[in-house]
Amino acid sequence: MRPFLVAAVAVLGIAGSAVPAFAQSDIPGRVDRLEREMNAVQRKVFPGGAGQNYIQPQITPSQAQQDTGYGTPASSPLTDLSSRVTSLEQQMSSMTNTVEETQHRLWVLEDQFNSYKQVTDQRLAALEGKGGGIGAPASGGATPIDSPPPLGGPVADAGSDASAGTGGVEKPSTGDPEEDAYIYGYRLWAAKQYPAAEAQLKSVVEKYPNTRRASYAQNLLGRSYLDDGKPSLASIAFYDNYKKMPDGERAPDSLYYLGQALMKLNKPADACKVYDELSDVYGDKISTGMKADITAARRTAQCK
Repeated sequence: MRPFLVAAVAVLGIAGSAVPAFAQSDIPGRVDRLEREMNAVQRKVFPGGAGQNYIQPQITPSQAQQDTGYGTPASSPLTDLSSRVTSLEQQMSSMTNTVEETQHRLWVLEDQFNSYKQVTDQRLAALEGKGGGIGAPASGGATPIDSPPPLGGPVADAGSDASAGTGGVEKPSTGDPEEDAYIYGYRLWAAKQYPAAEAQLKSVVEKYPNTRRASYAQNLLGRSYLDDGKPSLASIAFYDNYKKMPDGERAPDSLYYLGQALMKLNKPADACKVYDELSDVYGDKISTGMKADITAARRTAQCK
């Protein structure tokens, strides 16, 4: 072979061997980088896991480069790299399954919460529509807890026994001043004329402190404050009803609404104490509907 051909062949041989050698030397670096990225992803998926939740690779670079002691590699570099890539693929598949399962659980929890919220909103809307409270069921024939008792006929039929009051709300006139005073305060509250309702209900408690309707009026006074966006005043009204008239018919309701007022004031720990007091003192006297409301309120306040 001529000298220049020998030189050309040598150059081509060197060039041909250099390309695959360079490519092969680059593959381990790429695999190492992929493994580092995988570990970074694992740390994001398992924060604070201290390594115990990480998916460890089945083939590590140190294992792939071990020598048998006889001067011959245990396996070829290509086989080692293939094993490492396979291990990375398995890790990626496992992590993908973990993420998908977590997303599925979150979707299920979200659906359950939305269903619970919808049912609760409907129940509260039904209670508010009747002017009732926690002692009355969402549906059924029971009388709402703060609605006035029958006065010998529907309240709307008072006719000549009623006169125009504040904001067009009729004043009943049945011959029982105590009952008429409370019913008028109730009507003002139902009409969302809160300042007028508060003044009227205060007057009922002041004029008739030792009567049955005093407990009703004091509790409804607190509810009027609460609906009027005055949780501090509401909490005082509810607490006074419980402390001053613990045997009153609306004392248990006042304790429940006291917890609601405290939640408005961002005091869930105090609200939990109030719910505990309510269950301890009136546990055998409260209705099934009230017990359900207490359970839901404790869950909202994250009581232990």
